[in-house]
Amino acid sequence: MTTAQKILTLNAFNPDDSEGLDPEALSLVERRQKTFGPTSMLFYRRPLNIVRGEGVWLYDADGRRYLDAYNNVPSIGHCHPHVVAAVARQMGTLNTHTRYLYENVYDYAERLLATFPPEVSNIVFTCTGSESVDLALRIARTTTGGKGFIATANAYHGNTTTATEVSPSSASAEPVGPHIVFVAAPDTYRAPDGAAEDRFLKDVETAIETLEARGFKVAGMIADSILSSDGVYPGLPGFLANAAALVRKAGGLYIADEVQPGFGRTGAGMWGFARHDLVPDLVVMGKPMGNGYPIGAVVAKPEVLAAFGKVSGYFNTFGGSPVAAAAGMAVLDIIEQEGLIENARQTGDYLMSELRKLQARHATIGDVRGAGLFIGIEFVVPDGSKRHDRALAVRTMNGLRERAVLGGTAGIEGNVWKVRPPLLFTREHADLLVATLDAELTAQGSRLA
Repeated sequence: MTTAQKILTLNAFNPDDSEGLDPEALSLVERRQKTFGPTSMLFYRRPLNIVRGEGVWLYDADGRRYLDAYNNVPSIGHCHPHVVAAVARQMGTLNTHTRYLYENVYDYAERLLATFPPEVSNIVFTCTGSESVDLALRIARTTTGGKGFIATANAYHGNTTTATEVSPSSASAEPVGPHIVFVAAPDTYRAPDGAAEDRFLKDVETAIETLEARGFKVAGMIADSILSSDGVYPGLPGFLANAAALVRKAGGLYIADEVQPGFGRTGAGMWGFARHDLVPDLVVMGKPMGNGYPIGAVVAKPEVLAAFGKVSGYFNTFGGSPVAAAAGMAVLDIIEQEGLIENARQTGDYLMSELRKLQARHATIGDVRGAGLFIGIEFVVPDGSKRHDRALAVRTMNGLRERAVLGGTAGIEGNVWKVRPPLLFTREHADLLVATLDAELTAQGSRLA
């Protein structure tokens, strides 16, 4: 199996290559290195000094405007005034720990739970997606009595010690224990028409057998519902439900990671797992919940959470605080009022169509795949071999940055451009993205005759 690409090294700035940076940017880089040390990485060959955000736009210190086609954290747009006002209003009223009664927290919990299947009706709030994953894995271990987990081969699920164990694309160099088995994401580009999904299910079966042979009862499987860090593989609807059935047959739980595909991003409903007619045992959420305000959650089947609660408790000082609830409620307001799920579907379909037209003109675009406003563009060697071309992907990302369109790379070979903009992305923004990518690839000489 290919070695997983570390998520922080993809398209990262190299501090040893700072020639050409303007004095202000160079000064900021030096201050960052001095204060943060070597563990905090930057995007792009020439890092951006971003000072302001609005909607789908980011602005640098020189006033240049960049189209943000990457950041899912501000899910309803940078600095959305409705969220800003709600957070400020609640901050001016009360913000305290979560061991008091406070009505807006329950208003938000009830409203959020109403978007889930009725079987999944309990919620535990956290501050981050990493905390949510950590707790979900803990719940799975406690309720099943198992220790074995299955995850995908280039997954990213968080940065706590436990979440890192199921995140092969994380920055950790720590060895993975024998209680974790990774399976390759279904490469639908190289094995179309259901073959990749069939192989994926066989790999899950083998992973279960491997864990059991090592003496580990299966506790669960965790998967991002669109396999985004693996390279954005939506796959045929239903294949994740089939994987969940295999895991449950072995006594484990299925954990849906909705940090990235959730909140309407796939355009097929509120949650990415809905594409698969799947009811997870546990669902984890994070950053996009509060449009950048730190909030996360685990949603669970009541019987699962009850079994965990018999032997363990959970407390999080700021998880589900009044201010966090206000931010989350404001996000739900805008998703509903502005029709952002339908916008994700319509704009995503349009963008996918335009990108496929571009694919027909550029041999270096091997595949365009996705769902809603979550799209992967795979760059390949233009000789018909479908070989990955990471160098081209990195070169293109940096070229687009210079043309004021921001994106990021993903995939186990690091050759997939992940398009994941704020949900208020429109056709106008899609046209700008496609035209800019066309210009960059043409400048690189990839255009077909």
